Amino acid sequence: MEDVTDTGSARTLLVVGSANADLVVRVRRHPAPGETVLGETVPGRSGLAVHPGGKGANQAVAAGRLGARVGFCGRVGRDPHGELLAGVLREAGVDTAALAVDEAQPSGVALITVAEGGENTIVVAPGANAALTAAEVEAAITAGERPRVVSVQCEVPPEAVRAAALAAPRLVLNPSPPEALAASRYAAEVLARADPLVVNEHEMRALLAGLCGAEGLGGAGGGEGAGAQELLRLGVRSAVVTLGGAGAVLVERGDRGDRGAHGGRGGGRTTRVPAVRVPVVDTTGAGDAFTGALAWRLAEGDGLAAAVGWAVRAGAAAVGEAGAQLSSTACGKLLADRP
Repeated sequence: MEDVTDTGSARTLLVVGSANADLVVRVRRHPAPGETVLGETVPGRSGLAVHPGGKGANQAVAAGRLGARVGFCGRVGRDPHGELLAGVLREAGVDTAALAVDEAQPSGVALITVAEGGENTIVVAPGANAALTAAEVEAAITAGERPRVVSVQCEVPPEAVRAAALAAPRLVLNPSPPEALAASRYAAEVLARADPLVVNEHEMRALLAGLCGAEGLGGAGGGEGAGAQELLRLGVRSAVVTLGGAGAVLVERGDRGDRGAHGGRGGGRTTRVPAVRVPVVDTTGAGDAFTGALAWRLAEGDGLAAAVGWAVRAGAAAVGEAGAQLSSTACGKLLADRP
């Protein structure tokens, strides 16, 4: 497996994270515990679709297809799924110099069911993703000219997430799954460098409950803006909460120098970004398209509010098509209609 792609220009964004093969079945409804349901089929097809995915790879592909000078740091197995994942990254213009091929572990796999309304459930078998090391991440960031922005998620080991946070000039932190960050001994250290923290409403509640306890949920029920303000208690410099069909809300710390870990309820500036109304086909890739576009625009020098505006449009484009990765067609339309 060839490991290097030359993008022809210095990268400004590095995505550190997982790469998975997504095994997708569409169902009329999600099964209840203990229940078996049949996946939907069409003539000539098995009903099982295999797509490239993984939160890290999805974000890198979205950024690459939108025109970012982006690299990816992660691990895949030496198997057909790994070939698929590496090939899609290269096709999207992503620099894969820091994509390692693991000889012992298979590529990660995500088992996804998508219901008629587009809502999904996902179970991940990490595979090679679990072998990504802090040394590999640090080397990817510091080799050559440093990227302006590093984006990381929590589908890789906590030591790798910490290495990304410590070496990043600016960190975009998407703590999914949130339980992994809440359980990490490095949580305070990582959160203090997040600028922004990017979460959906479930992730917001899970982080506040896991790191601040019941007290942390006190403001999260008073509307999205209140919940975002509560995230500042985690020590982050800024936070963005995605709200699905309602858009997104962002909050920036008023005094960005006041970033105590899990303490000090510093006030912040809150901005609401409205949604783009589109028919929903599949929500699987919306969050990653959002974060990939956000990281791209921050790496290009946009302010946070402007970057979130781009991200909302990318997330809306993603729910209008099937699969976890934003397509080249959708990216072309976004770029053609850019404000």
